[in-house]
Amino acid sequence: MPITDVRSLLGIIRGEKPDNLPMAVEQTQRISRARLVPKLLKFAGKIPFADDIAAAWFCARDPQTDMHVKAVLFAAVAYFVIPTDLIPDFIAGIGFGDDATVIATAFSVVGSNVKPAHRRAARRLLRLPEPETVHSEGDTTNSL
Repeated sequence: MPITDVRSLLGIIRGEKPDNLPMAVEQTQRISRARLVPKLLKFAGKIPFADDIAAAWFCARDPQTDMHVKAVLFAAVAYFVIPTDLIPDFIAGIGFGDDATVIATAFSVVGSNVKPAHRRAARRLLRLPEPETVHSEGDTTNSL
């Protein structure tokens, strides 16, 4: 059974590891794979956490990422792409509030696993510029 609801996500965050965790992660990845990029590109300029979702996706797909972390991140991404969630996305102003809460919760638990390379890949996917970094003596340049 894929991890697509808040209850499953919260269980994994609490440390519950279902016997079928690898299979659930694989099924959740398949669900989110086909739907994520089109939805992100459609709403990227309208939701401030689009780069976090994309970074979560790249981290979860990374072979170096632990299975527990993959489960949490894929569940958060799947919650974003599944059309039946707590608050429908089409409700102006608040439709993505529950999605933002789910991704924030996932990041509070496993966000340290999201590496700069995942964030760079997310920004490239969304066609966002690299953030400026400050070097010695106030010199600002784009980070690479």
